[in-house]
Amino acid sequence: MGSSMEPRRVAEIMLSWLGLDLVSCAELQTLWAGYGHVCAIQARRAREDGGNGTPRPPAAGREEEGTFHLVLKLISPPARHGDEGHLRKMLSYEVEQFFYDRVAPTLGDDVAVAACLASTWGMRERAAADGLADLTATVLSDLRPEFPVAGGERAVLTPRQVHASLRWLARFHGASWRWLPGDLGTFLLPPLEEAQRRRRRGGRPSGDRGLWLNGGYTYLATRRREYASLAEDGGSEWSAAFCTPARGSWGSVAEQVAGFLTPSGRPYETYIHGDVKSENLFSTTAGDRVAFFDFQYAGLGLGVCDLAKLFTCSVPLDMLTGAAGAMPHELPMDRGERGLLERYRDILLSRRPEGSRFEYAWDDFCRHWEAALVDWCRFQASWGFWGNTEWLQARARSILKDQGWRDWLQRQA
Repeated sequence: MGSSMEPRRVAEIMLSWLGLDLVSCAELQTLWAGYGHVCAIQARRAREDGGNGTPRPPAAGREEEGTFHLVLKLISPPARHGDEGHLRKMLSYEVEQFFYDRVAPTLGDDVAVAACLASTWGMRERAAADGLADLTATVLSDLRPEFPVAGGERAVLTPRQVHASLRWLARFHGASWRWLPGDLGTFLLPPLEEAQRRRRRGGRPSGDRGLWLNGGYTYLATRRREYASLAEDGGSEWSAAFCTPARGSWGSVAEQVAGFLTPSGRPYETYIHGDVKSENLFSTTAGDRVAFFDFQYAGLGLGVCDLAKLFTCSVPLDMLTGAAGAMPHELPMDRGERGLLERYRDILLSRRPEGSRFEYAWDDFCRHWEAALVDWCRFQASWGFWGNTEWLQARARSILKDQGWRDWLQRQA
C-alpha cells in the first residue's frame, strides 16, 4: 500500500481510530510540487460492531448536527531523489506533524490553530498495523467554520486582519518561552546536515523528530546556490551590498546577518512560524481574529523574521509609510511601521513567564528588526522580488547606510 494509497482510504482508516465513519472526502488542494493532498472530510460517529446500536466513545473535534468537519493532510511525494529541495520538503512535513502533535496543544486558547485528532506518527502502532507506517498523514480540525475568510494567495490583508495577525504572532512567539527546550540538539539541522546526522545514526529512530533549529526556509545556510548566483550578478546593486566581504570583517553583510540570526539559545529567541503570509491564514468575517496554518517551517528564531515577511508580502503599504507618490530611494523607519512594531512588542513582552527578568529593550529589538529586513531582502534579491518590494529595498538601503547599524553588526560576531 504505502504512499500510493488513495486519500479516501487513508481517511477511512484514520477516522476508524477515532470511532468515526467517513461520509465524504473532497480534495481542497494539491501540495506544492505534487507532494500530496489536502482534503476536506466529513465524518459521523460509528456504531459498535455487532449491530446493537451502542455508539462508540465520543471522538475528538467539534460536532455539528451529527457531522464532524475535518481536514486530512496526506503526503505522497513524487519519486524520491536526494537533492536539498526534496529533503527540505520531506523533513518539513515531519516538522509540521510534530508541531500539531506536540506543540499546538501547549499554545493556549488565544492562539488559534487546528487541533490534531490523529496522525501516523502520534499513533505509530495503529498506523503500522493498518498499513500506514510509510505515510505521513494527519487528521486536523477544520478551521473554516470559525474562520471562514481565506487570506488568499499573495493578497493584501485588511488593516483589521493585519492587527489580528500581529496579535496572533506575538502571542504565539511569547507562548514558546514557557516550554522552549534547553537542549538545541533536539532540533532538526538544515536538510543536508540532518540527512548526514541520520545516516550516522543508521537511519531515523521512530522518535527522532522536532522543529527546525533554524525556523523558516530562506536562511542563508540553505540558500548558498542562490547567494552564489547573486554574488556573480554584476547587474544587481544587491550583489555588492550583500555579498562583498566587508573591510576588516570576517564575511559579507549577508553572512554576518545570517550568523547573528542563527539560533543559539539566546533569551529573545522563540519559536517562529517560518512562512508568514496571507495565504497561510484564515480570519473571522469581521477580520478581528486570525488562525495560521502550514507549520512546515516552524522552528527557533527571532519573531521579527516572521514580521519581515508579513510586512513585505501582506501588509498594505499605506500602513507602513506615509510617503506620498514615488517611494524614496532610501527610507528610515516611518511612523506606521513603528506603530505596528511597538504594538507587537508590547503584546510579546506581556507573554513573558511569571517572574522572568528578561527585558527586550526597544533599541535591541529595532536592531534585530533591521537585521531581519536585510536578511529577507537578501533572499528576495537572489530569488525574485514580490510584495512591497520598493519599500523593502528602500528600507534595506537605509539600514545598510547606517554606520551605527554596521558597527552593531560587527560587534555581534
